[in-house]
Amino acid sequence: MANFQFRTDPLSGLKIEKSSENLIKWNVIAALATLAVGGLMALLVALTRWPSVHLLGATNYYRFLTLHGIDALLAWIIFFEVALVHFTSTVLLGTRSYVPWLGWLAFALMLIGGGVINVIVLLGGADVMFTSYVPLKADPIYYLGVILFAVGALLGFIIFFINVTLSKRDGGYKRSLPLGSFGMAAGSIIAVLTLAHGAAIFIPTLLWALNIIGYVDPAAYRLVFWGLGHPSQQINVSAMVAVWYMTAAFVVGSKPVNEKLSRTAFVLYILFINVASEHHLLVDPVLSTWHKIVNTSYMMHLAVLASMIHAFAIPASIEVALRRQGFTRGLFEWLKKAPWGNPAFSGIAISILLFGFLGGITGVIFGTEQFNIIRHNTWAITGHFHGTVVAGTTIAFMGFTYLLIPYIFKREIIWKGFATIQPYLYGVGVATLSIGMMSAGQFGVPRRHYDITFSGAPFSFTFDPAIDMFMSMMGVGGVLAAIGGVLYILISFGSIIFGKKIGD
Repeated sequence: MANFQFRTDPLSGLKIEKSSENLIKWNVIAALATLAVGGLMALLVALTRWPSVHLLGATNYYRFLTLHGIDALLAWIIFFEVALVHFTSTVLLGTRSYVPWLGWLAFALMLIGGGVINVIVLLGGADVMFTSYVPLKADPIYYLGVILFAVGALLGFIIFFINVTLSKRDGGYKRSLPLGSFGMAAGSIIAVLTLAHGAAIFIPTLLWALNIIGYVDPAAYRLVFWGLGHPSQQINVSAMVAVWYMTAAFVVGSKPVNEKLSRTAFVLYILFINVASEHHLLVDPVLSTWHKIVNTSYMMHLAVLASMIHAFAIPASIEVALRRQGFTRGLFEWLKKAPWGNPAFSGIAISILLFGFLGGITGVIFGTEQFNIIRHNTWAITGHFHGTVVAGTTIAFMGFTYLLIPYIFKREIIWKGFATIQPYLYGVGVATLSIGMMSAGQFGVPRRHYDITFSGAPFSFTFDPAIDMFMSMMGVGGVLAAIGGVLYILISFGSIIFGKKIGD
């Protein structure tokens, strides 16, 4: 190890090797860039769904909605998760990256694949939405881009297992991984299973688009696609919870109240969260009722149990840590004295709160067969996953960025006042947007339709006038979230480029 360049971060005490540092940096930069594109698409889509504005024409609406799903739901988050793979398998263990060449290959494949997807979608070659359901057919190059990105991501997650295996050989850890690394181990296991589904369905779909094979069964496509589409969000859940634990440890010095219980919760994710991923198919006539009920009424609840364990364990660990610092007056002095002005801490606090109440609870409700029948393909479902992926995962990753910039990029955060309010502004915006969507969905507003007034349709239909308020809530929330997102991008890139250097 003497031949490798290590440094000790003066703020965290972490031992950081040069090649790991560079891989983390570039994956974070790529994540920020894709979030910027995905966020812009989100604003344009929100301003179109807001009836008072109705910004885009139908063609651009569906095109930009496709790109929003790919860049904001997949690319931004997976690039950031691969950065977390490098962080938790090297930096957190105080060891080096054992296969940096493979890390750069994975990054290149993801970057090329993501670039190809963006170009083809913007050129109009893939107006097939995020799900790309057959028999809708996109340009074959689009499917090639998806496969390249998925292969790169798969290699990125495989690197985790290579690093932690060889790190143990070199004494990076003795008995078990640190909890943050253990959480990413769970996420990486889920990722390998998930991306295998992607290969299993997108390779034959590419051959179909090239007219090499004549038919892809739509029912089989839907089933296998959601083995990719929804479990990819379970990678996010594992990574998000790992970020919660790590941020709490870095900012307030917390330790798990019962580490074995927290590890058990991650194991429950591995065992059950992929099995319980079919609530997108609960109204699909192909699958049996027995199959659906077992999937969503039993398997799902074991995965939800894991999230409930974390939901109690992390706030408890923060309370214990702050009480040890002397904040023991009454029941809630520790809560009052928590570092709410630190955007890393406020980021995970908002993420925990919104993920639990907006994303988690609604996921359990919408994931039951009886209720899903009346809410499937309404805007309530869109509100649910904005409560999970955006209000939960994205805000958590935003908060962790405020630690990665000083620790990894060795730069101070610029615009500290704006950085303090950014998680709150973004959180309020996303919460308002999500509640507006779910409320409008209760009145039957469709999930993706360009024009809910159905102007020009042969039959007229009018929704309850109450939805005007909820659609406006969505629009206002979308604008607030966009402002918070722009602040995050500007602060992050500004700090990386112009922030005062630390330790040099």
